[in-house]
Amino acid sequence: MSPSTPEATLPSALRVLSRFGPGAAAAGAVLGVGLAGYANRVGLTRFTTRYEQLEILQAGRGPLRILHISDIHYVPGQQKKFAWLQSLADLQPDLVVNTGDNLSHPDAVDEVLEALGPLLRFPGVFVPGSNDYYAPRLKNPLAYLVAPSRHSEDRPELPWRRLFAGFNASGWVSLRNRHHAMTLGPHAVLMSGVDDPHIDRDSFAGWPRGVASHRSLRLGVAHAPLSRVLSRFADTGADLILSGHTHGGQVCLPGGRALTTNCDLPTAQAKGLSTVTSATGRDVPLHVSAGIGTSATAPVRFNCPPEATVLDLFPQR
Repeated sequence: MSPSTPEATLPSALRVLSRFGPGAAAAGAVLGVGLAGYANRVGLTRFTTRYEQLEILQAGRGPLRILHISDIHYVPGQQKKFAWLQSLADLQPDLVVNTGDNLSHPDAVDEVLEALGPLLRFPGVFVPGSNDYYAPRLKNPLAYLVAPSRHSEDRPELPWRRLFAGFNASGWVSLRNRHHAMTLGPHAVLMSGVDDPHIDRDSFAGWPRGVASHRSLRLGVAHAPLSRVLSRFADTGADLILSGHTHGGQVCLPGGRALTTNCDLPTAQAKGLSTVTSATGRDVPLHVSAGIGTSATAPVRFNCPPEATVLDLFPQR
């Protein structure tokens, strides 16, 4: 029996769940039998917009609204997801940050660009995730409880160049191992991003120079929130770090308690706001998006609704 088959994975996953108590193990067993239908039909389309506030801007600046989207994992024909993505423009963000994994099908590019069309009219930046580059492969969602997923370049390549060209043509800026400075009203926002750390494509490019004295915000952006990447951002002066990848745990205990992050990030930080402590002891806000979709080959969400997040930033007091 292959270790990747559901029959092989389920016992290991239930052993992991048992560490959280008999109730968690029982929940896992029930999910595998009865709740999978709910997690598939309802959990995938219960789209949510979450709002957070942070006082991290330089003094004397007005508010700044960032819309963080991630892990769309689009498959053609996802009409509810399409309509909801288009509605996000009503939030009127000053900046859209897309932290990758937009695709889950080779024919999805046109619909993704159309779904994001209203948001592409706003200033935006993006970084790739592995599922922008490579097609998903069949997996058991409980396998994430045993160990982080492994990347294989044997998977078919997705049309990522056309997707990114569409983003660029609309004015969104790639932060793929790049830095960029952007003026948004009274705000000088310095940004640095990396290609997906989950597949070891990240290379930190540093920060834009020459505008640090009057900056409002220094923003680090990565798809997978690996600790080495978060530390690099924090140690070099980031004011805020945005990531995705975790899907918020995807299959969670009641209350949204994540059982895994699919990386080395602690499960308590699987979604939402937390902090990363720099080498000098400075606490840097980290926001991890629970994401909008799931891999097409593991279409399950339980106690972890798909989301986009509005981050309203205000000056420090």
